[in-house]
Amino acid sequence: MPRSNQPRRRRSSFSGGAAAEPEPDLDRARLGIPQRESAPDGEWAVRTITARNAQKVYTCPGCHRSVEPGVAHLVVWQEDALFGAEAGLRERRHWHSNCWRTRSYRYR
Repeated sequence: MPRSNQPRRRRSSFSGGAAAEPEPDLDRARLGIPQRESAPDGEWAVRTITARNAQKVYTCPGCHRSVEPGVAHLVVWQEDALFGAEAGLRERRHWHSNCWRTRSYRYR
């Protein structure tokens, strides 16, 4: 009788119909976890973008100049936005690192 190459016992996680482990969030792993900053104008999430990951042209709201591809910068969004965290995330902005550090709180 020919031999079967199939394992005789199956793992319980596959045969029992148990939920599979969630896939890792690749964007979070690649870009890192945003840091939180408190300021007089609210709570902010700040994520550093490396020069390697900077691939588009953005306009910095601090100096109104462009953030060119290949330039390390920050992505900033408001954690305590008026219409919730998702609205704050949709309104995120790309800042030069120095512009964010030296910003005045009257930029809005």
